[in-house]
Amino acid sequence: MHPVQNIAASVLADIIRRQPPSRERTSFAWSVVAGPALARASSVELRAGILFVTAKDARWAREVERARPGIRARLQSLLGSELRDLRVLLAAGTSALDPRT
Repeated sequence: MHPVQNIAASVLADIIRRQPPSRERTSFAWSVVAGPALARASSVELRAGILFVTAKDARWAREVERARPGIRARLQSLLGSELRDLRVLLAAGTSALDPRT
């Protein structure tokens, strides 16, 4: 017998993979993988196979960088070969990735 959580996750992944590539599909996959807090603190755009994650400040950018390997793997399971890489950017007007902030 399979746990309901595993079945639900598998069904959700299949639904996402079946959708045509779009900004909404990418944003939805990001919110599923990143979780609500990180999804609210960032925006995403997929261009030429690279997911650009724009964090609202340096602390969130560091959080994405820290979790990047797991995030990328989970996103690839949802988006497939459409996603080749993930890059983290800071929103305009924010300071650089300063380890003290």
